[in-house]
Amino acid sequence: MRILKNRTSHGLRRLFAPVLAAGALLAGATSASAAELTVYSTTDADNLKIIAEAFQKSNPDIKINWLRDSTGIIAARVLAEKDNPQADAIFALAATSMLGFDDLGMFVPYTPKGVEKLDKRYQDGNNNPDHWVGIYGWAGAICFNTIEAKKNNLPAPTKWSDLTNPVYKGHVVMPNPASSGTGFLDVSSWMQIWDEKKAWAYMDKLHQNISTYTHSGSKPCKLAAAGETTVGVSWPFRGAKLKSKGAPIDIIVPEEGIGWEMQAVAILKGTKNLEAAKKFVDWAVTEPAMEIYAHRYSVVAMPVKTKKWDNFPPEVQTRMIDNDFTWAANNRTRIITEWRKRYDVKSEPKKKK
Repeated sequence: MRILKNRTSHGLRRLFAPVLAAGALLAGATSASAAELTVYSTTDADNLKIIAEAFQKSNPDIKINWLRDSTGIIAARVLAEKDNPQADAIFALAATSMLGFDDLGMFVPYTPKGVEKLDKRYQDGNNNPDHWVGIYGWAGAICFNTIEAKKNNLPAPTKWSDLTNPVYKGHVVMPNPASSGTGFLDVSSWMQIWDEKKAWAYMDKLHQNISTYTHSGSKPCKLAAAGETTVGVSWPFRGAKLKSKGAPIDIIVPEEGIGWEMQAVAILKGTKNLEAAKKFVDWAVTEPAMEIYAHRYSVVAMPVKTKKWDNFPPEVQTRMIDNDFTWAANNRTRIITEWRKRYDVKSEPKKKK
């Protein structure tokens, strides 16, 4: 498989929703007459490769050009292209973004085959046919470098509130919620755990200990694994994978609870390949696809028996909050605007195109 990197400028309430990340065109061997789709995704690159290969094997008559980037970048791109869509479908974009796009009438109504096997809370409860369908979710966590902690005499945090302790000053990296879905799920969850006033007060104190805000949800954990920071606010699978490779990190699931986000799939209006796009969405909710997701992510839309990645913390699901995706979607712009005013000064620079 060739990978070309491209840098680019009503049951919902109870649901278990960078540096500029490189996009990728992932295409398997297909016939010259194959249908062709462009699909935007925020799935991290290593997992997207597995997903792309699995789809291609099942659907050799459809070639997909995948464009991958962080949540904020993909969402901004989709919105900018609203009147002239360049993609046929979206795969694994945060529900908080999908709900906003649906309000703008950007999706083709389509209920995929086999959707009756999914937990109904992952379906679009407002429309029939569905406008989008949830497929899996991921949650927040802390990656903690035990070697760096020992060097700096830092205790292991067990709660989010621990990270405001002055001993962590300069030792914490967190994703920017404007560009990272992981960053936004953290911020929106703190507001739901404590309330907005207390959450802003918490973030004011946390900001004093932050060394930098990244534009990727994976990067803080990668930095912790490399010993470039002690505490990386990230997500469980990234930590589990790095720990399995020998990184001296623990994956901590804070006791107050963790935010999480649902990833969804949808067909964009304007597609010139509707039948192929429907086949793609059909595949995205199949059991084989769910098995791939279940191995890597916190929750999936269909119950499947798949072993989690080694070192994946077992308490993730029990500590996921009762996330109000509709509230988060409706307040996302307001929250991010205020966050930028307060804290963006410590965000890392974005890479130029």
